[in-house]
Amino acid sequence: MTILIPSYEPDERLLGLIHDLREVTDTPILIVDDGSGDKYSGIFQSARKAGCTVLTHEENKGKGCALKTGFQYIKRAGDADGVVCADSDGQHLPYDILRIANTVRTHRRHIVLGSRRFTGKVPLRSRFGNSATRMVYACATGTPIQDTQTGLRGFSTDMLDWLCRVPGERFEYEMNMLLASKPAGYATVEVPIDTVYLDDNKSSHFRPLADSARIYFPFLKFGASSVLLAALDFVLLFLLQRMTSNLLAAVIGARIVSSAFNYAMNRKYVFGGKRASARRSLPRYYALAVTILLFNYALLYSFHETIGIPLLAAKLLTEASLFLFSYWWQRRYVY
Repeated sequence: MTILIPSYEPDERLLGLIHDLREVTDTPILIVDDGSGDKYSGIFQSARKAGCTVLTHEENKGKGCALKTGFQYIKRAGDADGVVCADSDGQHLPYDILRIANTVRTHRRHIVLGSRRFTGKVPLRSRFGNSATRMVYACATGTPIQDTQTGLRGFSTDMLDWLCRVPGERFEYEMNMLLASKPAGYATVEVPIDTVYLDDNKSSHFRPLADSARIYFPFLKFGASSVLLAALDFVLLFLLQRMTSNLLAAVIGARIVSSAFNYAMNRKYVFGGKRASARRSLPRYYALAVTILLFNYALLYSFHETIGIPLLAAKLLTEASLFLFSYWWQRRYVY
């Protein structure tokens, strides 16, 4: 087993974590310096003196790249057991790191997550950020996870090739890993860990706007594709109506062309060109399109006519509900 710690501009807490780990285990520790620069060389030199292996990026490449650098090194080194990834800011206790390692040994080919329970005093951005990604992930995949943003994760060695192929260079890599796990045949198992935040988590290098955008990028792509679908359908409707003077023909023709465009966009760009053939995925896509149409009417009628919600609000609520349902269904069953 190897403990992998990606680190960018660390402080003394990294050395404290190394010391605490050495008190309870002789497991090899691999640290990836993600372009911290000369100012932090003393800390990494101390880590080397403590028996750690330190790999260095000449410039900052992001947490995803740092993890992949570590995975590639472990793969070449031939560790037959597995790897536990931990953050360098003291949030993960040695006891919890070892519990993740033990779970990896009994749950091969699983993503083992050290899941925080977010009890007690938790910084607002951490509580809100995890709640939001947890809700979106559950809606998109149909699989609830307590802590989608935990940095304490374990993997068996036979997962390293796959981990190196998962897209993402920065914080979005960890979300992409979860989104890609089920189609790749990997389940998740959660191990409760202590929630530790030091100085309101000010040492975190997570950028709320930029990194959140990267995490939500798969959903943003799907949203952009849906907007293009609506725009193309709208333009074609008016063009075909002017050309044919037949509203029914214009509606059907516009929907056929726009849906074919949407199918191609989703298959190639939104869901990453998955292995599903057109022969398999195309009928499922159009079955979903019919289902969405029926649900759209049923929900709109229920919200507006039965409950009495104003039409505009009912329409927005309907579209938001079907957006998440459509994403989940296409990811799981279509592509």
